[in-house]
Amino acid sequence: MTINKSIYLRASKQDVWAYLTDPDKLAIWFHKPAKTLASGAPYEMFGTESGDKLMWGEVLDAEPHDLLRYTFTIKPMGDAVSTVTWTLQDVPGGTRLNLLHEGLPAGEAAFDLTLALDKGWDDHLGRLRADIHAG
Repeated sequence: MTINKSIYLRASKQDVWAYLTDPDKLAIWFHKPAKTLASGAPYEMFGTESGDKLMWGEVLDAEPHDLLRYTFTIKPMGDAVSTVTWTLQDVPGGTRLNLLHEGLPAGEAAFDLTLALDKGWDDHLGRLRADIHAG
């Protein structure tokens, strides 16, 4: 299964990149890693309120201001590993941010997980948009 989403942000690619890689910015809209996301490095992200480890993986590619790709695993996925790819594109007035979440468990039994992740990404992207536009 694959989830694909795009949003437009009134912000530069550099500003959007910070929201994708900087722990303090990630904590605003997503989950907080212990360190900045960098190519080739493992990561773990924690709940900003609970402190619980929520997701983990490895950063596969980090091309500043253009592309960020990492493996993505959460407890409900068991041993399954998926891949999240963010691409940033200049557009007049701001940035187009695309999310591609690939390799999710397939089949009817896994559909509830896909629905939960789909809604989760909508919620997270809404918080990202609200914060970046408030600044």
